[in-house]
Amino acid sequence: MSGINDDSSGDPTDAFVEGTGDEEPRITFYGGRGMSALPIGVFIVWAIVQTALWRISDTGGLIVGMLLGLVLGMFFVRGDWASYANTIFEGMTQPVAVTAIVAWIWAGIFAQLLQDGGFVGGLVWLADLAGVGAALFPAATFVLAALFTTGIGTGYGAAVAFVTLFFPTGLLLGASPVLTFAAILSGAIFGDNLAPVSDTTIVSAVTQDSDIGGVVASRFKYVIIAAVLTFIGYVVAGQTMGGIETGAGAADLLAEASDPIGLVHLVSMGIVIGAAIAGRHIVEAISWGIVVAIVFNLVLGLASVGDIVTFSAPADAPLAEPLAGLPILEIVDDPDAVGVTGSVMEGAAGFFELSILVLLIIAAAQIMIRGGAFEAILDWSLENLATNVRNAELTMVASAALINAIITINTAAEVAIGPYISKIGERFNLNGYRRANILDGQTAALGYIFPWSGGVLAGYGAMEQLPGEYEWLDAGMLVTPIDVVPYVFQGWLLVTVFVVAAITGFGREYVTDRESEEVARV
Repeated sequence: MSGINDDSSGDPTDAFVEGTGDEEPRITFYGGRGMSALPIGVFIVWAIVQTALWRISDTGGLIVGMLLGLVLGMFFVRGDWASYANTIFEGMTQPVAVTAIVAWIWAGIFAQLLQDGGFVGGLVWLADLAGVGAALFPAATFVLAALFTTGIGTGYGAAVAFVTLFFPTGLLLGASPVLTFAAILSGAIFGDNLAPVSDTTIVSAVTQDSDIGGVVASRFKYVIIAAVLTFIGYVVAGQTMGGIETGAGAADLLAEASDPIGLVHLVSMGIVIGAAIAGRHIVEAISWGIVVAIVFNLVLGLASVGDIVTFSAPADAPLAEPLAGLPILEIVDDPDAVGVTGSVMEGAAGFFELSILVLLIIAAAQIMIRGGAFEAILDWSLENLATNVRNAELTMVASAALINAIITINTAAEVAIGPYISKIGERFNLNGYRRANILDGQTAALGYIFPWSGGVLAGYGAMEQLPGEYEWLDAGMLVTPIDVVPYVFQGWLLVTVFVVAAITGFGREYVTDRESEEVARV
């Protein structure tokens, strides 16, 4: 999900661990433990109906569905409702939720600054110079998104930045918008799965008592197989799936947007990647990128101070007239125009609704854990499916996939399922590296596929802001998340690789084959 690069960030496994053991459920429901899954179940059905049947991808509508599920669940609680209400608060204060929100906001501000600084025009110019046309653009986007995410360790942040910058570039070049969005999500999966500084990498290692370096080295073979096939898939699909009409004078639009000066922000992106690789916290790394982007925009005249932040104040405000000469202050007569605008505000504001949705989803997941449905599902699979080593690994793959489809924030799902993956693997003496790789493979993959998944919502949240940024881009050019599901090749292929590995034994290691080093906790 996001990178955690220093000791001050705390152990990501602090969240969700309590309540996933053998203790009695904290909340009891009429109908048994399974009823604690009602809130998240209602949300998933609502999300499918809204996105697949009604073709509405509005985040506000998903918030309504999640609220409805939480309210309905309350009526099935035995006894005092206070424990149910307190569990909602408990879930909403989990560090994994806050981490996702912080990553979105920082990445949103950074991407908006690059967008206002002409980075899209630079990408268009570079693509034209390099001969990367519409057919090859999704494949190139996948490679670049994979490299960027591996460097900074935040798939959510990469989805936000790349949708903001690469999606409009692809539209101008005539690339398929569905493939472009899918390629961004595939690249985010690659990096989230492989980056040493990614939350999911860290949690998968820690929950399986393995060192991070060994886990990353041992999982490369799985990731690269899926990545090579994914790249080929986008090359082939790019030949057959065309773009959409951007309006009259598309060639003129392309020429007008093309401007190499925006490529100066490759330095801004490089600063972020370099700081993350050097071990800086992801917030610090992106903050350095924000500072460098602002300097470039101002020095090169790509954006003004007012473009970065503007305070629109009424004429009768105290000190309004004396300070009217400030570049960040604008005096307005229209009361409706009063407010704060600019890159910083716009970059952050686009994720406020999504942040609320994520907090509610984590609350519903916590209810499922405290009510026992989560444990009931996993205990059943442990006792009935894991009968030999092959079935055990298939059970690990299926269980991790199922929980990630339910708990849509990938790190939260991984922390919750981690102890059970460890229990199944240890029963058959599987090495910690193998267990960690199975766990993280499904977590990274399914966190960016389904329309209600955190990575998809992050990318779509950034996409919703684009029509207001370009005169030629309207809402009809956006991609509905349900349409992108079949084309997130890296996700589907990564799950397939682990299914095949479980059946054939490819990459299987036992404890006696190799001992893990001392666990590297952050």
